[in-house]
Amino acid sequence: MKNLLIGLLTASFLSACAVAPTLPHTPRDEIRNFAVDGRFALKITHADGQNETSGGRLSWTHENRMDRVLLANPLGIGLAEIEITPDKTRLRTGDGKTFEADDPERLIAEVTGQPLPISHLPAWLLGRPNGDGHIERDPQGRPLKLQEAGWHIEYAYEDDNPDTAPSRLSAFGEGMELRLRIETWKTTP
Repeated sequence: MKNLLIGLLTASFLSACAVAPTLPHTPRDEIRNFAVDGRFALKITHADGQNETSGGRLSWTHENRMDRVLLANPLGIGLAEIEITPDKTRLRTGDGKTFEADDPERLIAEVTGQPLPISHLPAWLLGRPNGDGHIERDPQGRPLKLQEAGWHIEYAYEDDNPDTAPSRLSAFGEGMELRLRIETWKTTP
């Protein structure tokens, strides 16, 4: 289960980028539905000082308040699929086990043993607070740093274009460091 958690967390935040991802023809504040593909890396530091690391691929679709996250190892072999709707969260592991709950954070914590603010992630990917978070912007007006729910997120870009989407996210929570390198951004109506 620890490896699943590491995969889930890492997939949620890291990916690699060959070209600066842009948010085509849609101002950042108007985006509601999107899909991202990329790579992730996760480091968990346990209370005893031991580190656990993981990495892989991530494909995330956020549409009509629903999310579908596919996580795979670096070779593309499926680790997990997470589906989140307003009513239910379902997690399917690569070995065929299925877990369900009404609360996404509770399900992830129960299955993996680690807290992951999964319901915040769609907003955080776009550089938006999902509640009472605090955001700092760069000179181009893009998200630079975000603090919310005990997490600190930093954004990086491949160029100075104000419409460029983040190509890298680094998120730091208690005992966790997540890195996401985004390869593609797609917006959908």
